[in-house]
Amino acid sequence: MNQTTIINVEKMSKSFEKKSEVLPVLKNITFDIQKGEVVSILGESGCGKSTLLNIVGGFVTPDEGNVYLDGKVVEQPNRRCIMLFQDYGLLPWRSVRHNVELGLEGLKLTAKERKERALYYLKLVGLEDKGELFPKEMSGGMQQRIGIARALALRPELILMDEPFAALDTFNRYYLQDELLRIQEQEDTTIILVTHDIDEAIYLSDRIFIMHPNPGIIHKEINIELAKPRDRSHGDFQYYRKYIFEEFRFNRPEMAIDFNI
Repeated sequence: MNQTTIINVEKMSKSFEKKSEVLPVLKNITFDIQKGEVVSILGESGCGKSTLLNIVGGFVTPDEGNVYLDGKVVEQPNRRCIMLFQDYGLLPWRSVRHNVELGLEGLKLTAKERKERALYYLKLVGLEDKGELFPKEMSGGMQQRIGIARALALRPELILMDEPFAALDTFNRYYLQDELLRIQEQEDTTIILVTHDIDEAIYLSDRIFIMHPNPGIIHKEINIELAKPRDRSHGDFQYYRKYIFEEFRFNRPEMAIDFNI
C-alpha cells in the first residue's frame, strides 16, 4: 500500500438546524487516510456517517475544521473524488455504455476516446458484452457494477460509497465485494465506505472507524490485520466480528446482545 496521505480531516464539526433548534451531528472529527486504503465507517443510524461522507466529498460544508484532499481544502465536489450510492442513479433512456460515458462528456475527450474508456471499465466489471443494453434489462447487481464502472471511468483518486450493496441479496453482495477488492487493487483507488454491516466492514477494510452518536464521534479505530481475500468462517475473522459487537454492546448498554442465543 502506498503510504501517501490523501485525506486529512482536522477537528471537524457539523450541526443542523431543526425547528429553530441546533442539533450537533458531528463533533471534533480528526483522521487521515492513506492512498490505496479501504476504510469503513461503521455505526448505527443517526450517528452522522453519511454526513461525514458528504463533507469529505465536498457536498456539505463543515461548521468547524477542514477536510484536505492532497493538502488542498475541499470546498466543493470535484472529479478526483466520486460518490457512489446504493441508488444506482442510471438514466433509463441511455444504454449501459452511454451511462458509463455520462461523466466523461465534460472532459476533453473525443467520442472515440469516451467509447474506448467506457468499454475498458465495463470489461473491468465483467460487462463488456452488455454495453448496448439498457438498465431495465439488467439485474440489480449488474446495475451496481455499471455504477462502479461509471465512477472508475473518471479515474478518481477517491471513491466514497454510502451503503452501496445494501439493497442486494446476499450472493450478489458477496460477489460485488470480491469484485470491488479486485478492482481496487488493480486501480489502486482509495475507498471510504459507509456501512451498517459489520461483516462487510471486516471483509473489505484495512481500517474501521466505529462511530457513536449524539453528536457523532469516532469512538475507536480498528486495524484489520488479515490478508485479503478473507475467509468469513476463519477464527481470526470471527475474532474481529465479536470484538466489534462487544464495542457496541459495552459502550451502549441499551444495545446489549446475548451472544449465547
